[in-house]
Amino acid sequence: MNTGNSVDEHVSAAATVIHNVKKDGLRQVALTFDDGPDDKYTSRILDILKKEQVKATFFLIGEHAKQHPQMVKRIVDEGHAVGNHSWDHPNLVQADADKIRSEITSTDDEIKRITGKEPTLFRAPYGAVSSPVLEIASSTGHQLIGWSVDTLDWDGKSVVDILSNVRKEVRPGAIVLQHSAGGKKGNLNNTVEALPQIIAYLKQKGYALVTVPELISADKN
Repeated sequence: MNTGNSVDEHVSAAATVIHNVKKDGLRQVALTFDDGPDDKYTSRILDILKKEQVKATFFLIGEHAKQHPQMVKRIVDEGHAVGNHSWDHPNLVQADADKIRSEITSTDDEIKRITGKEPTLFRAPYGAVSSPVLEIASSTGHQLIGWSVDTLDWDGKSVVDILSNVRKEVRPGAIVLQHSAGGKKGNLNNTVEALPQIIAYLKQKGYALVTVPELISADKN
């Protein structure tokens, strides 16, 4: 696809997307939540994670972070990791270089304003990645993160179907995609209901639930 970007098509070796971590003996899984924060579902998800003593990773949309700074602070204060998920969730494959850079840096700036730290993780909206997206995200200091287990919660899947997706797709080193805002017709009750069951299943199978930075770090040790 011709995106009209002026960025060199060569992508450095560092500019890769991590979808999972494959390492012998690594029995860890990272839960991730996209599109937040909001004032409806994010707090309910945080309540569950706190009760279950689980840390997760939240990929935040910049304009939502700006609207709900206290929720961003709660996410960080409770020990979860934060990543950049663009300013307003466009398909960056269809954007030019200036737009891609603006979407990333403006979100970095907002998250830093709220938390004091710039995020070092970036997840492209829709998981849509091109060479320019890879290059710009990498050049601005981000590791690109994908996923290996898609719960399809955003599509209104039932709790039974969400759990089935996790059981079928989870492996050691998996990154699980869920959402903390949005959803089909703005409804993520399925996510909230499924989450305790997902956590219970993974713990039963002997998985340690970690943040994405912890998962990546384990791969390097």
